[in-house]
Amino acid sequence: MKWLEACANAFRVPDLRKRLLFTLSMLAVYRVGGHIPTPGVNTEELQRIFEAARGTTLGFLDLFSGGQLSQLTIFALGIMPYITASIILQLLTVAVPTLERLQKEGELGRRKITQWTRYLTIGISIVQSFAFAQLVVQQGLAYNPGWGFRLMMILTLTTGTAFIMWLGEQITERGIGNGMSLIIFAGIVVGLPGAIQNVYENVFVTGQWNVLAAIVIIVAMVSIVGFIVFVERGERRIPVQYARRVVGRRMMGGQSTHLPLKVNAGGVIPVIFASSILSLPQTLTLMFADSPFLSRLLETVRPGEPLYELIYVLGIVFFCFFYVSIIFNPNEVADNMRKYGGFIPGIRSGKPSAEHINDILTKLTLVGGLYLATISLIPDLMISGAKIHHLPLIGDWADANMPRWLLDGLNVRFYFGGTSLLIVVGVAMDFANQVESQLLMRHYEGFTPRSGRIRGRRSLA
Repeated sequence: MKWLEACANAFRVPDLRKRLLFTLSMLAVYRVGGHIPTPGVNTEELQRIFEAARGTTLGFLDLFSGGQLSQLTIFALGIMPYITASIILQLLTVAVPTLERLQKEGELGRRKITQWTRYLTIGISIVQSFAFAQLVVQQGLAYNPGWGFRLMMILTLTTGTAFIMWLGEQITERGIGNGMSLIIFAGIVVGLPGAIQNVYENVFVTGQWNVLAAIVIIVAMVSIVGFIVFVERGERRIPVQYARRVVGRRMMGGQSTHLPLKVNAGGVIPVIFASSILSLPQTLTLMFADSPFLSRLLETVRPGEPLYELIYVLGIVFFCFFYVSIIFNPNEVADNMRKYGGFIPGIRSGKPSAEHINDILTKLTLVGGLYLATISLIPDLMISGAKIHHLPLIGDWADANMPRWLLDGLNVRFYFGGTSLLIVVGVAMDFANQVESQLLMRHYEGFTPRSGRIRGRRSLA
């Protein structure tokens, strides 16, 4: 009842009601655009191709577009080109001094980087739309194949991506929450009814699973959601003591507080970064389908293959450390504490404090990276299995002694774990947290008791 009362309070505040309705209307526009097909394509045959590629990177990209890629709508590319462009510019920020200076210039520098991100998004969209145009032509799905069709498809898909990028920026500026994150959230959630129908058909229609297996899968999904919420709210609190000092005629300081460090400080961004990089071979194969080298490369770098999983885990852990190093500077935190008379009990101020914070942050980041990798591997195991029998030395033994469901998977969709569930839970927590903050500012009770306040996550893009 308290949750329903908080929802009613959200619509009683005029400004908050306006922001909520604006956010919902922009998401509705996004979903309407997802039903407008690209002209000149046999979408029924295209959906059969994507159905066969459900367990590949192509299926992952279709998930993030809300199924629009398999239907080749005008929003087929989704927000992934923008995410890829953001990844590239954040990586270049460390290596290019000009970008590093812009990042430190405050609002003006961020606007310049955002502008370059938009330009790079358009460039990536052109490359990806050309790749899908090539796929459509090579598979004989175009009614009038030729360069006119290719140019029309490039223009349509690139314009759709630019419009989605504009929608996300409008939601961020005039709505509630991060627009890019909510668009990804909407694209994933829209597939949940299909996943439920898939479970129902496997249990009651085809008989592929028994009732006990369905119950185990549902319990596993609920357990994963609870585990994600538990870890996302987890933090290490470093005690900080402020010394007493006289400012004018007043005595300042003398209080104890803490420095909170989240277990998963990077949110789901490292997972998206690693997934985007691993999707590059798939995109190159679509563009150069006749290349034997790329075909062999794609066979080894696909979900379920040991090499893919190894690169995926290492990429997630690497991007966890990389992203945390960008958003959190222990030396700067230690200097600010020293300026205001703060110190960590038992640790000297200055460099020793920075090293102590960095040591704790390193351990937390490693734990957060392994947590993200574990959650992200769940859908690969459920869809395509571990494929341990493809390894050269132990392949024959694994093929003869290990259960087939572990090697070949259960053919369960993404929605029951991994990246999609992580994004859905994280964005929902962040959205609820922002609405709750708006309510508390206006002296309304939020969604949760004060003792159980929701802690949000960082934006996805």
